[in-house]
Amino acid sequence: MKRRRARLELVDDRPIRVHRTRFEEERNPPPIQPMTARQAEYLDALGSHPQVIVLGPAGTGKTYIAGTRAADLLRQRRVAKVVITRPNVPSGRSLGFFPGSIEEKIAPWVAPLTETMKERMGDGAFEIAVKAGDIEVVPFEVMRGRTFKNCLVILDEAQNTTPAEIKMFLTRIGDDTQVIINGDVSQTDLRETSGLRTVIHLVKSRMMPIPIVEFGLDDIVRSGICAEWVRAFEEARV
Repeated sequence: MKRRRARLELVDDRPIRVHRTRFEEERNPPPIQPMTARQAEYLDALGSHPQVIVLGPAGTGKTYIAGTRAADLLRQRRVAKVVITRPNVPSGRSLGFFPGSIEEKIAPWVAPLTETMKERMGDGAFEIAVKAGDIEVVPFEVMRGRTFKNCLVILDEAQNTTPAEIKMFLTRIGDDTQVIINGDVSQTDLRETSGLRTVIHLVKSRMMPIPIVEFGLDDIVRSGICAEWVRAFEEARV
């Protein structure tokens, strides 16, 4: 018995080595760091305002930062739900060709946001959140009559909303909710007035306390070739 007790005491004296697993790292990622001054402005606005409008060309991090913030707030239980939506232009004219429910039809169009959230949260945590209803993709067709409370709502591709659609969207917002309106007014596919332009005009003319973060061509961080193409199309006015 004495030998056995001595052996146990020797084992207990050994230092315990803690190993961090990839699973833990996926759910405890470091805070996102801005790559440009405009991204820092965007992050500051998200940290201090319930509504933020972010504008600019592709590759500036508009969608990536929105998706990352959504994943972090949900993972930290600072919101009960993340709601993602976007107008059905041009998707509205082709949704019928995709199989499944209306939510499944719109899923490919919000993939940039959901893929960012998967990367931040981990595939398993993302799928669990979707099944639990903590992440919801809401098409405009079924939004009327809804009220969003205690959640983060992201409207992507907002330049393709009509004034009536964006009015309907903004009047769905309830208490304890943050709204991110993301778009590029130069990329609208509408033949009529863009709802995003209407909202920008209202915010500026009425001096509403809603920050408008405007990225430019110099803020493109996706890649050099992305910046080159955006500049080419901008200068050609295509």
